[in-house]
Amino acid sequence: MTAEIESHVLSVLVDNETGVLAKVAGLFSARGYNISGLTVAEVSEDQQVSRITVVTSGTPHVIEQIKAQLEKLVPVHAVQDLTTSGAHVERELLLIKVQCEGNERVEALRLADIFRARAVDSTLTSFIFELTGVGDKLQAFIELMKPLGMTEVARSGIAGMMRGTTTIEDQVKKAGKSAA
Repeated sequence: MTAEIESHVLSVLVDNETGVLAKVAGLFSARGYNISGLTVAEVSEDQQVSRITVVTSGTPHVIEQIKAQLEKLVPVHAVQDLTTSGAHVERELLLIKVQCEGNERVEALRLADIFRARAVDSTLTSFIFELTGVGDKLQAFIELMKPLGMTEVARSGIAGMMRGTTTIEDQVKKAGKSAA
């Protein structure tokens, strides 16, 4: 019996320095692991620490291997598997360009309102809408915009964190590592 492939969202706290993202991506590449989503941003006031959010998939054994290998990388302070760590929030940003006129324009605005999307750019023949939410919501909006004249899509990838008072920095302290 083969183990099922699961998708996991990993939050990785790293030093904000040149080459760290290449090390993380290299780890995945060298071992044949897939990255289906990736976001990176500074998260500390002193610009010394970044959070990398990686969406990957594999069997439970492969996911454990990925986490163990990430924790061994020198610039990594903490690895948190949001998928298994408990209640968490995930969001993604979507920008979508829709070229439309007449009734399609009215319908695009109506749907944007229903989805709570904002028009961040408007011309006489097009809109760019901004929408945040979970992947299924964004995909549903994309599907509804296709027949109305959708021409371009940009997605940020998932950003996520644990709910409540526990932080990824708490994991750093618990592990006895330095976050700065």
